Amino acid sequence: MEKTFSRIIIKGGVLSPAELREIVELAEACGSNSISLGSRQDVLITKIIDPENFSQEDKYQIIQPKTLGAENIVSSYVAADIFPATPWLTGDRYLYVLEQFRNPPNLKVNITDPKQRLVPLFTGHLNFIASAHQDYWFLYIRLPQWKKMQVYPALIYTWDVGEVVYAIEELLKEEPEEVDMIFNILSDALETNNRTIDKPLEIPYRPFPYYEGMNKIGMDNYWLGLYWRNNKYYTSFLKDMCDLCAASKIGKISITPWKSLIIKGIPNNSKLEWEKFLGKRGINVRHSMLELNWHIPVDNEDALELKKYLVSNFDQNDISTYGLTFGIFDSVVKSNYFTTVVIEKNQAPQGLKEIKIRDTYNLLYAQNFDPNSRDYIMHVQDVDKVELPGLLIELSKMYFDQLGQEEEKPGNKSEPEHRKENLSKEIWQCKACLSIYDAEYGDITNEIAPGKSFENLPETYSCPLCEASKSEFSKKTEQQVG
Repeated sequence: MEKTFSRIIIKGGVLSPAELREIVELAEACGSNSISLGSRQDVLITKIIDPENFSQEDKYQIIQPKTLGAENIVSSYVAADIFPATPWLTGDRYLYVLEQFRNPPNLKVNITDPKQRLVPLFTGHLNFIASAHQDYWFLYIRLPQWKKMQVYPALIYTWDVGEVVYAIEELLKEEPEEVDMIFNILSDALETNNRTIDKPLEIPYRPFPYYEGMNKIGMDNYWLGLYWRNNKYYTSFLKDMCDLCAASKIGKISITPWKSLIIKGIPNNSKLEWEKFLGKRGINVRHSMLELNWHIPVDNEDALELKKYLVSNFDQNDISTYGLTFGIFDSVVKSNYFTTVVIEKNQAPQGLKEIKIRDTYNLLYAQNFDPNSRDYIMHVQDVDKVELPGLLIELSKMYFDQLGQEEEKPGNKSEPEHRKENLSKEIWQCKACLSIYDAEYGDITNEIAPGKSFENLPETYSCPLCEASKSEFSKKTEQQVG
């Protein structure tokens, strides 16, 4: 049976603990004991919401099931302060941009930092990507009817972002086919503070981050990532969590596109209280990257079971998927993928729907194994479920074989340039939480500079995620690049 969701728009995936508590109480008033999280950082409730039951109906944008338009804005605010970032792009800058949106746009808008990997850059119709120039953004456009993405021929000023989005939405009725038409019309209609593009966008390669557990920020604070494999966040837990946030003077909670929550700014003197809070409720915050790096449809039991089957095979074969992400999709749904490897479930032939036949799948992978390339290569088609583990292991080996090699860039000048960096041959993994120490990147949390080999780390070194000792790390020889 097809399940439907009411969506609550959470601009940029950021809200206060009080706001989340209000939404949780709304879900309970509708008869639901849990909420789910969407891939565009929105909140999903598996009930029809009656606005009369919600005292804050004017405060939140509630989108009823199967309603077209009213898309949530995706932002990488969640990554600010905890992952690599463009120096000028602080959490406050994101909030200033998000405040410009009075109503949710009907186009998908992404507002992101190219130096982080947690939030996809190009899954929107309008993709604002931070440039090296303070308060200026690249704009990559792919309107719903366009086949290719095109770059806007000027940088957009931070305070003009909202105005530009609403102006482009007004242009849709004229069905623009080229970015130059949009540029010319906006230049005449708006007084914006544009800047000339003096060099193309560069997107450095970084491995996909570990986004769960209690982690250090500097010396005095922590951030906490919470992930439920079934994407059902129970209301009783969330209300208690929001109350603890208030007691810890935490102002914001963030939703990731990977359907998890991140709480930043937990003070050092509250860390023990948070650990007790999680432990008493039996909350596991040590999932391995084998399980975390998946994007699957909301409340789809078949997809969840397939993921469990594949993760179990990876685990049994002791396979590393460090740096890879996976997604399970229906082949009839045209999705804007943002994972490294795509597993498409094929639709049964029309004439055979009444006959029980085995499901078949297609496997695709991103060009250069970089989902920001937005180009996917078909690996195999129409294979059985039992063939998938071996084929995915084959793809993981292909990924590590090519890692660090220079790849031919697309010839389209409007495409961003990607810089590939060599990963160190010495990658060490924590046995307790499976986090990685990579000498090329060092360890910002422990103030270890890039380039320092694991052997030369002090004996007092500890895992930045779970604080396990240096002796708890083991070398992953299968990850070495030849």
